[in-house]
Amino acid sequence: MKIETIMLTGDNKETAEKIAKEIGITKVISNVLPAEKTNTIKELKQQNKFVMMCGDGINDSPALANADIGISVNSGTDIAMDSSEVILTNNDLNSIIKLINISKKTIRNIKQNLFWAFFYNCLMIPIAIGILKPIGISINPMIASVAMVLSSITVILNALRLR
Repeated sequence: MKIETIMLTGDNKETAEKIAKEIGITKVISNVLPAEKTNTIKELKQQNKFVMMCGDGINDSPALANADIGISVNSGTDIAMDSSEVILTNNDLNSIIKLINISKKTIRNIKQNLFWAFFYNCLMIPIAIGILKPIGISINPMIASVAMVLSSITVILNALRLR
């Protein structure tokens, strides 16, 4: 997905590198304390990187709070979940991929809805108030109001496509 993934852990170097190798992570920062995790997050953000942090423990809480998006797992500590914007309902980290995909689809859907609502309003409102009447283009305001309802329904149906 062209997303740089970093394992940032308090675990020892050997354990961290073994797990990272198994799951395909190439950059590992191990043996870090909670303050160092937070500093690493801040450094990444100073490099204008958008930072998503996933953690489950008390030691992860400050870093989760400092990340652009903090993610904790349902089995994590209460403080980790309180510090996060997203809580995964299961302990499957593949849910992060689903989260990213759903987020991208949601943003695309919002942009589509804004475009069509703006386009419709720019087109129909001047016609409904009679600006184009001198050149023979007009619409009954009651019909325009029905068209506005249809526009809203279109936006709702487009949003429901995310399911």
